[in-house]
Amino acid sequence: MDFVKYQALGNDYLVVDPRLTGFEPTPEAVRLLCDRHFGVGADGVLLGPIGPCDPGAVQDPVRLRIFNSDGSECEKSGNGLRMFALYLTEHYRYPARFALRTIAGTAPVGVLDPIAGVVEVGMGKARLTAVDEAFTAGGRELRVTRVDVGNPHAVVPLAEISPELARELGPAIGRHPSLPEGSNVQLVRVLGRGAIEIEIWERGAGYTLASGSSGCAAAAAVRTLGLVGDTVEVRMPGGAIEIRIEDDEITMTGTARPVASGRFAPAFRAALDGC
Repeated sequence: MDFVKYQALGNDYLVVDPRLTGFEPTPEAVRLLCDRHFGVGADGVLLGPIGPCDPGAVQDPVRLRIFNSDGSECEKSGNGLRMFALYLTEHYRYPARFALRTIAGTAPVGVLDPIAGVVEVGMGKARLTAVDEAFTAGGRELRVTRVDVGNPHAVVPLAEISPELARELGPAIGRHPSLPEGSNVQLVRVLGRGAIEIEIWERGAGYTLASGSSGCAAAAAVRTLGLVGDTVEVRMPGGAIEIRIEDDEITMTGTARPVASGRFAPAFRAALDGC
């Protein structure tokens, strides 16, 4: 087995286990692997476990690297963490609770229901770098709250949102000259004190149906603005997650599911190795 494909609310990743494949994640190889016409096809790659992996030593976090479909390495992915937690319970028989480590730090995870794929992730604290600032992009005057939850986000509350608007404003905001490292973008419509709706544009993948870290950032931003309470249902085109914020610590709960597993054809593996 060379890969297992998972999806979390329509956001799909390929788990590639270096213990089994020896896969080298060059940007070119990741792009080819994620290509939906010439490769397997996915929004990104979850490479792991890397280094020690012992279900009997759950105090030791399991290391994971996350890559976007454009070949760039991602600091953190809430959906990706849920998918990889399921992979470890299914393929390495990890217990219900353990920890994962990415380049953004360590995240505790809990597989609440392995059959239904319900996973809880401790996403840490949100760091707000700008609150309700004036921002001009795409010919519009906007109000943006910038949030870091291990990766950067620009949250834009609006009265109406749509996929088309996310595709228009996402790159205009996320690639704005004032954000030299780029940013993920969330357009948010507040539905009430306990629910929001978001549309997402990711700096490494473009428009996407769902994102766990985007849901965390959006909930933290609108909570800071006083628009929602401590528990928020975040609705996305691919489905919903629950965000709880207690003492500024964010906990995300949502689902993930395996889709398929497979082997690379020899010619395709040779192409990956040649990247």
